[in-house]
Amino acid sequence: MPSTPRPLRKLGFLTIGLFDPADPGRGHESTLEIIELGERLGFDSAWVRHRHLQYGISSPVAVLAAASQRTRRIALGTAVTPLGWENPLRLAEDLATVDVLSGGRLNPGVSVGPPLHYDQVKDALYPDTADAEDFSYERVRRLLDLVRGKPATDFSGVEGIEVFSDVVQPHSPGLGRRLWYGGGSLGSARWAGEHGMNFLTSSVVKAENPEAPLDFAEIQLSHVRAFRAHHPDGEAARVSQGLVVIPTDSATPRQRARYESYAAGRLPRTTSPQGPARLLFAPDLVGTSAELAGRLHAHAAFREVDEVAFALPFAFEHEDYVQILTDMATRLGPALGWRPAG
Repeated sequence: MPSTPRPLRKLGFLTIGLFDPADPGRGHESTLEIIELGERLGFDSAWVRHRHLQYGISSPVAVLAAASQRTRRIALGTAVTPLGWENPLRLAEDLATVDVLSGGRLNPGVSVGPPLHYDQVKDALYPDTADAEDFSYERVRRLLDLVRGKPATDFSGVEGIEVFSDVVQPHSPGLGRRLWYGGGSLGSARWAGEHGMNFLTSSVVKAENPEAPLDFAEIQLSHVRAFRAHHPDGEAARVSQGLVVIPTDSATPRQRARYESYAAGRLPRTTSPQGPARLLFAPDLVGTSAELAGRLHAHAAFREVDEVAFALPFAFEHEDYVQILTDMATRLGPALGWRPAG
């Protein structure tokens, strides 16, 4: 472990973008306003999550296209797009289009595996091919190849008055270097490194070794190190950490109580692995920026990353997010060695 943590170089945040089903426009507008606020506060990145068949953002690429026209500098990412719901060719086209519209600011994060509740949704999603779909890393490799400019077809040229390309259009050359894999296992970390991706860690890891101590930070640290050990860029390979971090410096007493109650309600799941996948959750961090900086500097995995995308809690109000982001940018970030972008 380094004797001192790396200074925080990039500060980002992640939001789920919840909405009222009776008024979905307001929730989406709130998300866009939060992204605009993030840019004004100097955040380096804003990330949105997918929520299919739920009351959260189901189409982050469309939302980020809108955000790209209301911002000029902040990086825009997905954390993460579950590829089991996507056709890699069509997604590659959409990602490249938004990257062009944003001026090269898109940071797509992806993951693999079957869609959640697949048995219930497969007839709607893949009515003719449900049992033949490949939800392995091969799906990511296909996306990588297409985004990076490998041919999608053996046909190109002119047919009548139409011109056809054999690679995805538009082609955005830098996008292939800004693809992230969201992983919580050693296998995912190694695979992402071997394929030259960036690596997104979150507040969930797999406790794969039942004999090893249940130490979230140490498990996550092993993933960071495995990723870099297998990446062509080695120690320079990009890793972003996504813990739930809630500064309370300017919170009202009522907000502070609600935040502490939220974290306490989720604490039991952090004490032992959950489910057959043995998922281990990190505790949500709530406190003043000085307190949070101390806890993060003591976190084994945080000490070896210089980028974060702290996750905003799911069910808070718009004004809560404004307070949390403002404290992150003006107090917590500087306490971690970060400087706001100009």
